[in-house]
This record gives sequence, C-alpha cells and structure tokens, in this order.
Amino acid sequence: MTDLGKTPTRRELLTAIGMIGGTAALYQAMTTMAHAAETQFAGPPNLSGARKGATVIVLGAGLAGMLAAYELTKAGYRVRILEYQNRAGGRNWSLYGGDTYTELGGATQKVQFAPGNYLNPGPWRIPHHHRTLLHYCKAFGVKLEPFIQFNHNAYVHSDAFGGKPQRFKSLAADFEGNVAELLNKSIDQKALDATLTAEDRDKLKEALRDWGMLDKDMRYTKNLRSSEHRGFDRPPGGGVNGSPIPSEPFAFKDVLDSRIWTQMAFFMNYEFQTTMFQPVGGMGMIGKAFGAQVQPLVTFNAKVSKILQDKKGVTVSYTDTSTGQAQTARADYCVCTIPLGILNQIESNLSDPLKAAVAAVPYSNSVKIGLEMNRRFWEEDQAIYGGHSFTNQEISLISYPNFDYLKDGPAVLLGAFASGMGAYRLGGMTPEERIETALAQGSVFHPAQYRKEYRNGASVAWSRVPWTMGCCARWNEDTRKQHYQTLVGIDDRVVLAGEHASYVGCWMEGALLSSIDAITRLHKRALEA
Repeated sequence: MTDLGKTPTRRELLTAIGMIGGTAALYQAMTTMAHAAETQFAGPPNLSGARKGATVIVLGAGLAGMLAAYELTKAGYRVRILEYQNRAGGRNWSLYGGDTYTELGGATQKVQFAPGNYLNPGPWRIPHHHRTLLHYCKAFGVKLEPFIQFNHNAYVHSDAFGGKPQRFKSLAADFEGNVAELLNKSIDQKALDATLTAEDRDKLKEALRDWGMLDKDMRYTKNLRSSEHRGFDRPPGGGVNGSPIPSEPFAFKDVLDSRIWTQMAFFMNYEFQTTMFQPVGGMGMIGKAFGAQVQPLVTFNAKVSKILQDKKGVTVSYTDTSTGQAQTARADYCVCTIPLGILNQIESNLSDPLKAAVAAVPYSNSVKIGLEMNRRFWEEDQAIYGGHSFTNQEISLISYPNFDYLKDGPAVLLGAFASGMGAYRLGGMTPEERIETALAQGSVFHPAQYRKEYRNGASVAWSRVPWTMGCCARWNEDTRKQHYQTLVGIDDRVVLAGEHASYVGCWMEGALLSSIDAITRLHKRALEA
C-alpha cells in the first residue's frame, strides 16, 4: 500500500490492480501503461537452407500443424501430416446443414440447418491484435467480416429485478451515473484532497458530469440527459408527438444486485475489445483455406498409437481408421500438435520430463449450442443486431448472428456458450436434453418467441469431443513455472506446438505463434545437426 498523499509508482499501482481485479485486470492495466503489447508476430518465419532430403512428420492438421507444414515445405523440407479426422482444421470447425457429428458415448447428431446457416463449436471470433492469424487469412484469401462483440441494446439477466432481463445500456448507464454522483460527493466533502490538486479536482468533476450524465446539480436523475445513455420511454420522433420522454433510472441497489460491472469489465478485456472479425461463411473457412495450402501432404483418418525416436529419426505408428490397417511413417524430425490429453495416452519414448509436462496440464470444458429459429425475431421485435445477452444461468449467454441482417428466413443464434460447472452439467446431458435446457433458459430473454420460432439445433460438448477430450489447455502459475519451458523445448527430435504451447491459450493465435516458434527452433537444430 502507498502512503496517503504520495503518488503511487507504476509497480505499486499494478500490484494493487492485480490484487483487486486478478490477472485479466492486471494485463489490461499493463497494456494501458505500455508494459504489455500485441501478440508477438513479426512476420512469417524466414527459414531457408534446409538440408537436401530432410524430412519432417507433423502430427495433427489443425492450424498449428498446417502452418508448420506450410512453412517447412517452403523452406525445402519434405513434410507429411497425419490427421485423425477426415478433414483439416482441428478445433477450427463449423457445422452446417447435412453434417453429422458423433461424440464420445456414441450420440450422433445430424445437423439440419438451412443453407448458409452454421454453428461454430470452437473459435468464433478474431481480435484485431491477433496479427498472425489475420496475416495468414489475408495470404490465403479468407474473407472476413465484423464480429459484433459489444451491443448496448442486448440484455443482461440475473436474480435482480425479479429475474427480469434488462437492457445492458440501461444498467450500465445507471451504474456509471450513480458512481459518478457518489464520487462527486466525495470530492465536495474533500475526501480526495490528499491525492488531487485543486485543478485536478475541477477536471475530475467535469469528467464525472459528462461521463455519468449528471445534471447541473451533479445528480443522476430522470431527465433527457441521462436518457441519452440509458434509453427513453419515448424516443425522439417527428410531428405532434415528437418530443422525447425520459426514462426512470433503476434503484441503485438493484443495479448493484445485477452485477452489471461484470459485463462492463468483460468488454474491456484485452482479448474482447473491438474491432473483432469472423470469416464469411463460418469459422471453418479458415481451416479449409489452410488445408488447401497443404492438401497433398495430409493423410486423413490416421489414428496415432506410438511415437518413437532414435538417433536417426522419428517413427510414428498409426491406424487407418477407414480400413483398420496398421501403418508406420518415419521422418528426421516430428512436430507434434496433438492435444495434450490425447498425447498423454499415446505410447512414446519422449523424455520423462516432457511426459510429466504433458500430463500436468488439464483441459477446460465448454459447451456450445446452436438454435435455428424460423425468423430473426431478435432483430424484428427487439432491434438487436449481433452481440450477446448475458445470464447467470448455465448457458451463460446467447449470441446473435453477425451477418445477413434484416434477411427473411431462418437464422442460427448461439443458444449457449457454457463453461465451468455449467459446461460439465450440460456436457453430461444428451444432445436433446441440451437443446431443451437451452430453450428453457434462453426463454428468459425472448419468452414470446423462443419456443414458438425454434426449428432445430445442434450442440458440441468439448469434454465429449473424441479428438481433444476438452476445449483447451488451462495452465496455472505453478504448472507454467514447473513445466512450460520443458513442454515447449525440443525433445531430441520432437517438438510440440499448439495453443497449449503458448501464452495465448485457447486462441488460434496462440497455436500459430507456437508453431512459428517451434519450427524456427527445429530448423536451427536441423542445420546444426
């Protein structure tokens, strides 16, 4: 803590922010103070001079594996990719009408979405500062469009207000207005004299008036000024009844009970700030574009069962799942992008420290549910165009489609993006039970339309996805300190890559950055051999 009257150092301020707000708040503050930066992308790797005939086997045709194969091939290596699935992309994946998906336990879903509609079970948005991914999207011709992250007109649902959802803009405006009024009172009562000069106090009062939409008496009340933020009972119009009618602010206790600051802070998180993007036609378009670059190199339906390395190379045993035939592949080096939970079950002679690192990192769960509706009632009836409505129920949020605005016909909204205990509860249900739960909980936002307009749906619980058995790696401070450098280090002739081998975990950007780092070091090792 700092003494009253003493200006805190940056270190003291960052420490306080971290104690109060946690790592997300700390990282945001560090970014603001120029202590953190955008992801570490300085351009494609400059690899050249590969030894004639040098070979690399890549395990996994997700983004990390395909980028490794693409850049190593450019450098002169002969590369082969083994992929468990019958498609490229890994967790970069979209489900369209006509697709079939079978999860662990055997439940099979036949997706019935109308043409053009889709569910992104994994990644679904791209931050503006994920420059590696944006670079390769541009290079490979992936067309992008805006992803609407922040929508003032969407809803927030909690136990406050008798469980009735309220517009984000109204709750946020009332929170800011009341906080501004309270802070102004503390200034008038000279509570901040020890830390602010007279000039700074005047500037802060001016800022509070404008930020909180306070009246001339520095109070947050029902008037046209506060309604400019929270919305009007009758918005400005034309003609005889054109004059606007201001709305009544909520009681501050109810605003606090809603915990609206949780959503306000969410949109300020570094990873979620605007502008964000999505591929036109579904996130799977990225996987398809990467796949087009390396298509001749990929062996699909290859289930890896053993990874053995010796002084001369790496031998990988696998089964062709379409024929049941056992096969082997050999190369000088191996880039392994298999998710850690799966890799931990594969026989290998990797070093004991690396095996311990692989086993030390758990994977989170997540559940996404796509609900196709007969019409875009959220647009037509509630004027919501993209963005999210939040709830404290297990589904966590619903997200509205960010394309084809004002279009007639069916559309798919994201009916759940559950994590934590909610994801495990939904993951334990059958696909049909998940849909029913999503309809029941999502109805709090649109009670008159949700069930009436529902057509069909699909869900993916990542704990039941056969090729990952989880959503993404979840390091903590202790496991990173003990195992991270071992995990990313070159283990003789094998190097790991993927989002789990990065500090940008759970994002495609992390997978690509780790891949570039891994192949750059592997190339150096190969040249020195």
